[in-house]
Amino acid sequence: MREPVLVIMAAGMGSRYGGLKQIDPLNAQGDIIIDFSIYDAMRAGFKKVIFIIKRELEQDFREKIGNKIAPYMDVEYVYQEIDNIPEGYSVPEERVKPWGTGHAVLSCIQSIHGPFAVINADDFYGRHAFETLYRFLKDHPDDKCYRYGMVGYRIENTLTDFGYVSRGVCKTDDQGMLMEIQERTHIEKKEEGAAFTEDDGRTWTKIPSGSIVSMNMWGFNESLLSELKNRFSMFLDKGLKENPLKCEYYLPGVVGELLAEKKATVNVLPSEDRWYGVTYREDKPVVVKAIEDMKARGDYPQVLWPKHK
Repeated sequence: MREPVLVIMAAGMGSRYGGLKQIDPLNAQGDIIIDFSIYDAMRAGFKKVIFIIKRELEQDFREKIGNKIAPYMDVEYVYQEIDNIPEGYSVPEERVKPWGTGHAVLSCIQSIHGPFAVINADDFYGRHAFETLYRFLKDHPDDKCYRYGMVGYRIENTLTDFGYVSRGVCKTDDQGMLMEIQERTHIEKKEEGAAFTEDDGRTWTKIPSGSIVSMNMWGFNESLLSELKNRFSMFLDKGLKENPLKCEYYLPGVVGELLAEKKATVNVLPSEDRWYGVTYREDKPVVVKAIEDMKARGDYPQVLWPKHK
């Protein structure tokens, strides 16, 4: 069996900042969140990382991120490009938005030949999550079904004090297998816990403490890439008609289709780790303090990537 590889969806990195050079480090060592994900993945056993990036940011990406990782892991770059669509289709003239996470992963189809993990570039997932996912990928090849995995987080470990977040709330069976993901686009922390609204705050529905949510940390076998490719044209047929400038080909949506068709199973792998991310400007001091504390405890070395191995 081939070794699992790590795929990082980084094509959106720098968008909020006007380029990678403007991304603020979290500490004096120059660390950014993606450094901790790669470090955790490496010590969990991953030996190769594939970055999905914008082609125009490649030089900046190599200088700021890729080159310091290269002495420690095999590094490859693929590009999510808006005109990478099937023959017979064309990009709407005014469209600038990429085609979504499903399209991002599909960009790797020539580079992946075995099991792989998929994560966001700007989320802190924690060491336990990578160890759990690596073991899963080593032990769960496809058989009569596709055998996939997803790391799930307790809702209370994924909220910010400074605004709302979007999360995929997971429904599982009594064996811990994923049944469906309900996308909630406006979740806030309330005194009584997490709650979501679908009417701009006029009414709120509580999300029970301990509910498992998806943070886009997936484990797949190579079979997913064929499914992404085969279903992309159907997505374009519908999306270009209904919402040509903003429709997105979502990775969880394709997984949901495979579950409904009983072509795949998804093991939900619970993590007790706390998620960190800079969703709002006010989140940054919280993340900085958490990183300081973890380094002080010895969870991470003071310098993640020494210049000489």
